[in-house]
Amino acid sequence: QVLLVDVGGGLVQAGGSLRLSCAASGRTDSRYVMGWFRQAPRKEREFVAAVSWSGRSTYYSDSVKGRFTISRDNAINTVYLQMSSLKPEDTAVYYCAATRSVRSDSMVEGSFDYWGQGTQVTVSS
Repeated sequence: QVLLVDVGGGLVQAGGSLRLSCAASGRTDSRYVMGWFRQAPRKEREFVAAVSWSGRSTYYSDSVKGRFTISRDNAINTVYLQMSSLKPEDTAVYYCAATRSVRSDSMVEGSFDYWGQGTQVTVSS
């Protein structure tokens, strides 16, 4: 069992930046792929970014590519999502997620086993 706690959301103006953090505890001895998803009001949860256990491979949705950066520090079991050039359409609850294995073409909600509680990101225009 893995417990994920994601923090760092808030209110920011369009064009601004935020950094989300997700701390993992519990069975962190396994090599988990870590990801971020988001869910806007009245929309389905969507994939944002993911990073392999080593950190060498990263994956992004087209909507955030070039603006968001995912990274991880395995020494402290933490994954980050640096968000820049934020847009009002980035407004959503952001969720950290973990899975032992996932194909790069299967970065969907059902492929991840553990979830954080979510943190609200609001981007004002």
